[in-house]
Amino acid sequence: MKAAASLLSLLLVLTACNPRPAPTPEPKPSPRSGTALAERGSRTLPQATGTFDYYLLNLSWSPEFCYSHADKPECAQHLAFVLHGLWPQNLDGTYPQNCADAPGPANPAQYSDIYPDPGLLQHEWKTHGTCSGLSPDDFFSTARKATQSVAIPSQLTQLTSQISMPPEQILGLFTATNPQIPRGSLALSCGNNYLTAVEVCLNKQLQPTSCGPIRSCRANTVRIPPPQ
Repeated sequence: MKAAASLLSLLLVLTACNPRPAPTPEPKPSPRSGTALAERGSRTLPQATGTFDYYLLNLSWSPEFCYSHADKPECAQHLAFVLHGLWPQNLDGTYPQNCADAPGPANPAQYSDIYPDPGLLQHEWKTHGTCSGLSPDDFFSTARKATQSVAIPSQLTQLTSQISMPPEQILGLFTATNPQIPRGSLALSCGNNYLTAVEVCLNKQLQPTSCGPIRSCRANTVRIPPPQ
């Protein structure tokens, strides 16, 4: 009985020391919010390259990723939102992946402004870029252009302490800062009630388009830790 009580006490202490579970390293494409990797796999299609309806631009909230990946190159920069990926999507909720066995860009360093981690760049090319129908350089140039087309609200880049907001309020900051992007072109991803990403749906000309079946985070409020 004493041993059981001691074990319970130890567990309570450990829980108190680590109240925030480690976030998922990579926010996932549609369908949104907590979808298991196995379920995602059942939604992919063996499509020909370039055969998709629109792009999903995933901007990851760097402080949440860096909470458990402080050694990653991008985490030394203490940024707010960073590019995770530009992902081909279909209007019916499916998405192609790993469409070809093609080498990535000859000079990955020229994209270090959007992908300081060469390993992530290669992963994004293999998994998503090969489905775009573009050359490696054209794909990453398109990803850079898409990223630069979205202005990040100053209310989020200038955080000095953790805040909490409803998902709709966060997305409202984006539509106010980017009047050209309608609400229907935005989605928000969360994990363990922490902000993980904001996503923008873009057509192949990188103009905002409807996100279709992609769902936003359903939490009442999400916590937003500051860049640090």
